[in-house]
Amino acid sequence: MSNPEKSIYKQEGLRRVVAPFYRMLGRSRNFNSKAYWEQRYERGGNSGGGSYGRLAVYKAEFLNEFAKNNDVTSVIEFGSGDGAQLKLFNFRRYIGLDVSKTSIGLCIDQYADDKSKSFYVYDPEYFLDNQRLFVGDLTMSLDVIYHLIEDSVFDKYMRDLFAASDKYVIIYASNTDQNARGQAQHVRHRRFSDWVETNQKNWKLIEQAKNKYSLETDPIDGTFADFYVYQRIQ
Repeated sequence: MSNPEKSIYKQEGLRRVVAPFYRMLGRSRNFNSKAYWEQRYERGGNSGGGSYGRLAVYKAEFLNEFAKNNDVTSVIEFGSGDGAQLKLFNFRRYIGLDVSKTSIGLCIDQYADDKSKSFYVYDPEYFLDNQRLFVGDLTMSLDVIYHLIEDSVFDKYMRDLFAASDKYVIIYASNTDQNARGQAQHVRHRRFSDWVETNQKNWKLIEQAKNKYSLETDPIDGTFADFYVYQRIQ
């Protein structure tokens, strides 16, 4: 078993209550990632542990510093979630997109009076922006890619993510094809860097920042996600 697979399996094994059910049932053949997140928010769930506590602070510190040092004035986030993480961001202009109308509603309720922020429902199947109405200096994908279970959804999401940026794309995710048996049905790890190298020739990876709260340093409350920063070169 490779080191990434060991790390993923170790983390999932710590979920003593949930994991046994996933091992018994497996992922449904009809699993729909969009429906999963809509139902999760409808039932009062949130965006997950990565949007709260020290992981949220860590992400915000990295992104705020990057925006400041690279004169980023406009940001589009593909997968804005419940808006909790957004409270820690210092961006001049921000657009949040999400597949869940419930989560977008939560964000609208929280930030209705903030004129620097806008929110829209994003459905990759029904999203075509040939006129580039949605465009920013930076587009972000935070804790999203390993929740894109369907191949077609992943491919369209990635194309939209890169097409909407004039300068930078920042991805915060795992980057491996190793998936442990019994992991949560809404998780599918992908080596997305291979997809970028193949499909986005006018972009280059300029930075990879290892998470200081990785599973290697904290197998209980750590994360398998790191930062990957891409820059447009043409």
